[in-house]
Amino acid sequence: MTKRLDVATAPGHLIRRAQQIAVGIFAQRLAEADITPVQFAILNALQDTPDIDQVTLAKRVAFDPATSGSVIGRLESKGWLRRQPHATDRRRKLLVVTQQGVEALANMQAAVADVQTQILAPLSAADQLQFVDLLTRLVAGHEAQ
Repeated sequence: MTKRLDVATAPGHLIRRAQQIAVGIFAQRLAEADITPVQFAILNALQDTPDIDQVTLAKRVAFDPATSGSVIGRLESKGWLRRQPHATDRRRKLLVVTQQGVEALANMQAAVADVQTQILAPLSAADQLQFVDLLTRLVAGHEAQ
């Protein structure tokens, strides 16, 4: 007989719960900013690498293009980014963070850093480093496949 899985200690369940907790802390801390973790990731990635297209951006932040498209639309409606045609390929739209988006992102940085600290707060400093290292290796190992 196969041993019954204890969901409470199953890695998939724990990763899902940790993600729920992280999103909850983010939502609570950044409620006034009216931004989701996915929107923040996209806006942050765009500021680091301006003038990239939606497909390239989606790969960079590990979101499917359909999801990133709707997120980009919401960020555009907030005035935080704009789409502009590529100079030589009119089918491609390049994404640019607006000045309003740059300011919004700058105003959120401290709160987002606080969120990261709060997420890891139950762990000791050494455990925090080890946890992040293990998560990084886990993700990299699966992305390499």
